[in-house]
Amino acid sequence: MTNEKMTLARLKQKKMNGEKITMLTAYDYSAATLVDQAGIDTILIGDSLGNVMLGYNSTVPVTMDEMLHHCRAVSRAVKSGFIICDMPFMSYQVSIEKAVENAGRFLKEGNCDSVKLEGGSEMAPTVNAIVKAGIPVCGHLGLTPQTATMLGGYKVQGKDAASARKILHAAKDLEEAGAFMIVFECIPDSLAARITAELNIPTIGIGAGPDCDGQVLVYHDLLGLYEKFTPKFVKQYLKLAPMIKDAIKQYKTDVETGQFPGPEHVFSMDKGEVEKL
Repeated sequence: MTNEKMTLARLKQKKMNGEKITMLTAYDYSAATLVDQAGIDTILIGDSLGNVMLGYNSTVPVTMDEMLHHCRAVSRAVKSGFIICDMPFMSYQVSIEKAVENAGRFLKEGNCDSVKLEGGSEMAPTVNAIVKAGIPVCGHLGLTPQTATMLGGYKVQGKDAASARKILHAAKDLEEAGAFMIVFECIPDSLAARITAELNIPTIGIGAGPDCDGQVLVYHDLLGLYEKFTPKFVKQYLKLAPMIKDAIKQYKTDVETGQFPGPEHVFSMDKGEVEKL
């Protein structure tokens, strides 16, 4: 592990060398500190914070101000990871000019290294304009949560030849537009492998099989902190939620029974000083 700052050039070199790229979400200072100290290559401030941090039922309600708030917190912690921030719904779809302006805010106000936006070939002109403004852009294809309703819900995408071909063409269009990386969510592993082999830029999978250039998971899913739903593609390395609830229950019991605070948790005053009161 190194403290050297991850760069676009190093990410591309990792693809060329066949070295897997690691990505994990983080939404606050404490989590980002742990993720960065663990040596994760790229840290994504995902709009999934709407679900796991803010209690929304989807990512759609997340605002620019909410994303920027979390970006600032994460960027204060990260020393070496490359920071990518999701552009929230309707922050880049209204016009190319508005998309460039909002993308710039993530660098100027959020201290991020790059932005990520969802969408296929129709987003290529927007990606190109943002890149020309000097802002690195990561694409997102397959299951795009911001427009999941139009996709028929949270379902695997690209399962037939026609839709798979559309994703392949979109990936090439985004690369040509200047995207430095593309996230593939919930697409068949064979499709992800095919596209990864044909692109010169790195691909990151989440439910897209092992042949992508890297993988991403949501911090809360990896640690078992979010109990509402666990996608098939998630590997839980810990189940922290039950452990945390048990600890809180023990604290409650200790307070109610007078076991906390104990002698080791209090501050003493000389008896003579007390008598002067």
